[in-house]
Amino acid sequence: MVNKVGLVLEGGGMRGMFTMGIVDLMCEQGIKVDGIVGVSAGACFGCNYKSHQPGRALRYNAALMSDPRYMSLRNWWRTGNLFDATFCYHTVPTEIDVFDIETFEKDPTAFHLVCTDIQTGKPVYRQLTHIDYEALEWIRATSSMPLVSKPILLDGKLLLDGGMVDSIPLQHTQQLGYDRNIVILTQPRGFRKKPSRLVPLFRLFMRKYPKVAEIMARRHNMYNAQLDYLYKEEQAGNVLLIFPDEPLHIRRTEKKPAELRRVYLTGRTQGEAYLEKIKTFLGTK
Repeated sequence: MVNKVGLVLEGGGMRGMFTMGIVDLMCEQGIKVDGIVGVSAGACFGCNYKSHQPGRALRYNAALMSDPRYMSLRNWWRTGNLFDATFCYHTVPTEIDVFDIETFEKDPTAFHLVCTDIQTGKPVYRQLTHIDYEALEWIRATSSMPLVSKPILLDGKLLLDGGMVDSIPLQHTQQLGYDRNIVILTQPRGFRKKPSRLVPLFRLFMRKYPKVAEIMARRHNMYNAQLDYLYKEEQAGNVLLIFPDEPLHIRRTEKKPAELRRVYLTGRTQGEAYLEKIKTFLGTK
């Protein structure tokens, strides 16, 4: 039986530029995996691997992050969304920096993402096989951070950022049948998540959805337990873990193109350092 290889991409806002530096290099090198499971920015940016568009995530973010139509407090004040729902997730991929839907749909790599059902506090997993308006809404949902995003109604569920309940979905990826997995993290080895100081704000501003505050109050425990499991699987040889050597020092909503490029190039450098390990892990060397 041939083992299937998965690629697991966590979120982290603009720390995702590090991830894309590695993923773009893999794409350029023709390195293939059987499936991707992405969370938040990991899904929003990582879909460009399946559409064979290296450089796209950096390009449109560097060009548009300072555009008030893309991200602004004005958007949040008017609509409840820091990132404009229509402009970011529909206008940009269909008109401004066009997403290659045909290539995405023809590529055999399976693409999955994770959202959070804010009424039940449970993860919601979704495979995208084609791209239409609803699929783009699923990508928006996995990327919608609480407090600065309105919940998205899909399949009868109110959804927000998948990283709230399954930040590093390695176990789900394994349940899908991917025995060997490359996992890209955006924090250095040894990082441990601390309790959120924003829990009182979640209780206040999202009081209609009490599960959100419950989730965020214990999210650090979930994340750190996932790290422990990840390191165990790494020791067993089931996981190739790639992470930055030091903190990336970039805000989740960083607007400066130079900072986005710096973190992206840090990812590419790390990808180059891991290139032979990736090929060995995949059995292509």
